[in-house]
Amino acid sequence: MLLKKIADHLLPPLLNRWLGARAKDEREQAAFREFYAGFVKSGDLCFDIGANLGNRVRCFRASGCRVVAVEPQASCRERLAKRFAADAGVILVPKAAGRAAGVATLHVSSIHVLSSMSDRFIRGTQESGRFRGVDWGRTEEVEVTTLDALIAEHGMPRFVKIDVEGHEVEVLAGLSQPVPALSFEWTPELYEQARDCIGRLMELGDYEFNLSWGESMKFSRPAWRSADSMLRVLEEFSGESLQFGDVYARLRAGLMVDG
Repeated sequence: MLLKKIADHLLPPLLNRWLGARAKDEREQAAFREFYAGFVKSGDLCFDIGANLGNRVRCFRASGCRVVAVEPQASCRERLAKRFAADAGVILVPKAAGRAAGVATLHVSSIHVLSSMSDRFIRGTQESGRFRGVDWGRTEEVEVTTLDALIAEHGMPRFVKIDVEGHEVEVLAGLSQPVPALSFEWTPELYEQARDCIGRLMELGDYEFNLSWGESMKFSRPAWRSADSMLRVLEEFSGESLQFGDVYARLRAGLMVDG
């Protein structure tokens, strides 16, 4: 009788919490799919550089895309392997991406999404207060590949998502040809890195740019912008430690008017 009373008392809140979390997850995934529909369609190939636990992999797969998921962090790789073990549409590459193939040091954070190969990122975000108190005390030696090598092996991706905690410039340095569209994470304390990423992309092709704050899955500007225009936007927030986002780039198609 006591167990029944406990169950009657606990199960409804637990069930409601589970249903609420599931509904929130479904809304988020729907927003992701709607947003990326502007870049990809079913059957396209996507690269997820810095796949972490596979949030974007899942989104791309739900849109019918094939995904090459690149993740060097051992704990994340293990979970990715389990999560997508039965999915032939996902290829897991247990490496980092960078300027050249080889071996490099990954600074493993106590918060797995913050693990980084960039000393500048770690120093800059600690000094700004954004990640003050976060520990990067452990390291892993990881294999490094390049975007060029991934393209040679798997084909040209329709979209490349790059989220590697300050290492984005090095990832783009390993690319020698334009890809149709991509995104890279932007942290305002590291304006120079965003500037260098945009500069590298303009060396490869005629790109236009937009910005999305956080995980909003919405563009912050109504129209795509030139490289110079986007750099002016990013410079306005240089040093800001309460914001972050992703810069999106796509090869220009026809005349663009800055918003």
